[in-house]
Amino acid sequence: MLPYLAAGAALVFAGYHTMSPQSQLYGRTFTGEPRPSRRLALTFDDGPDKTFTPRLLDTLAQHGVRATFFMIGAHVVRRPEIARAVAEAGHVIGNHTLTHSLLTLRSRPAVAAELRDCQRALADAVGPHSRLFRPPYGGRRPAVLREARKQGLLPVMWRIAGYDWRTQSAAEIERNVLRQIRGGEVILLHDGAPGITAADRAGTVAAVARLISVLKQQGFEFVTVPELMGN
Repeated sequence: MLPYLAAGAALVFAGYHTMSPQSQLYGRTFTGEPRPSRRLALTFDDGPDKTFTPRLLDTLAQHGVRATFFMIGAHVVRRPEIARAVAEAGHVIGNHTLTHSLLTLRSRPAVAAELRDCQRALADAVGPHSRLFRPPYGGRRPAVLREARKQGLLPVMWRIAGYDWRTQSAAEIERNVLRQIRGGEVILLHDGAPGITAADRAGTVAAVARLISVLKQQGFEFVTVPELMGN
């Protein structure tokens, strides 16, 4: 009985660290500054979206904030003009794979293709961009991170999640973020959705406007991920 329990515990332990955004067990990833600071980095996954990415760009422009967008390559192929608008507004664009596949379940060649093909889609749409990479769902294992680094990509996770994939309430998204703020964190939000069917991100856009106002009043500054890294 004990060997089965030990094996089960080992599987739980391994599974936890493949998905835990702050775990460094399987390889180093960036989640924020090592000590609390007055800087924060807003990041947005799963775009570009034809409806909500432009609205988000308007909100960020109104507040003079630059953010980091991790884009799905297949979405970029469908909406290159929106990806270009993000880049032209001065935001940083990173790799979120071609199809938003859970990389922990993919072979090494498939992982390599997901990253490479997304890089190609981004380059075709916006030209030179960052070397940042965020694994879908946060899922990674040592082989995933080795392949990312082989392609010259820098893995970026997060320390704060707005959980906007499970709620459309702006007030709840705002509370989710504010209760975790210490300073120096990468914040995860979404401007799109993995599939072809669009998600309603109106709550996220509204929450972002409120969060920027509230946190600026508290003395926080919003920067891009490369800036938070010190690059």
